[in-house]
Amino acid sequence: MAKGLLLGTKLRLVFEAGMDDEGNPLYKAKTFSNVKKEATVDQLFQAAQAITVLCKDTLNKVERNDSTEILA
Repeated sequence: MAKGLLLGTKLRLVFEAGMDDEGNPLYKAKTFSNVKKEATVDQLFQAAQAITVLCKDTLNKVERNDSTEILA
């Protein structure tokens, strides 16, 4: 049976950075590496809110990206 080994976690914040010529929203993202693997969803959301206070753009979404190695 295969097993998964969690290698790392990243926090990605997606911001709405304005509008294009056709009125569609433009997005930009900032990724933070070296996030503790044990961090809960609530802790990551609190961190995202604290970071957002320092940014001029509006937060659109918060993502958690886990990297897993699959072992046979």
